[in-house]
Amino acid sequence: MRKPIIAGNWKMNKNRKDAEQLITELVPLVKDAKCDVVICVPFTDLDTAVKATKNTNIKVGAQNVHWAESGAFTGEISADMLKEIGVEYVIIGHSERRQYFGETDESVNKRTLKALEAGLKPIICVGETLAEREKGKTDEVVTRQTKAAFKDIPKEELKNIVIAYEPVWAIGTGKTATADDANSTIKVIRDTMAELYCKNCAEETVRIQYGGSMNPKNASELMAMPEIDGGLIGGASLKAEDFSKVVNY
Repeated sequence: MRKPIIAGNWKMNKNRKDAEQLITELVPLVKDAKCDVVICVPFTDLDTAVKATKNTNIKVGAQNVHWAESGAFTGEISADMLKEIGVEYVIIGHSERRQYFGETDESVNKRTLKALEAGLKPIICVGETLAEREKGKTDEVVTRQTKAAFKDIPKEELKNIVIAYEPVWAIGTGKTATADDANSTIKVIRDTMAELYCKNCAEETVRIQYGGSMNPKNASELMAMPEIDGGLIGGASLKAEDFSKVVNY
């Protein structure tokens, strides 16, 4: 019912030459993928990535987008700017954006609404910190973040949105939630979507990725879980062979 989606988040890595080389290596390795394949690259690599993935099954995403169409927002990029160069997806509310750059539940919602208006497909990130997890607040946190992110978003847009559950304590640390833990938390997110919209919407339309250090070694176990529809891949997306192994789990 729900087609899996594997998205690579390159973060602040790779110049244009490196990007072109990585994509060239990646294309033949994932051409027969049974899942949707996305690479979310730095702003300076977007044009290169769009051209290098033309006529392939790889889609290109950005790592952030602003909620305004234009104006005095130094350093920001609008949804229309991304759309113009051929970008299809955009990561919104990544924990690093929340932690280092003041992203809030409210701004995540505003960015999501503007991305959808421009025809982009948001990958909305939710997840708890280690402190929140240790206090037993995981379910509370992901429920709050999910409800806030989807404020004023109509049901018709659900097919264009991906949710990524990324426990903050498992990003870039090598630590991973057990497959059962990841599955159960994603079930909480899916139940929240059922509450916000409808049971069928949540079970048949909404795709939810796991985004905490998924790699070639644990991808198949995580992807075997009934609630997990894919992965938002960090470090393992920076090497074509590693990323292809996750894609071809």
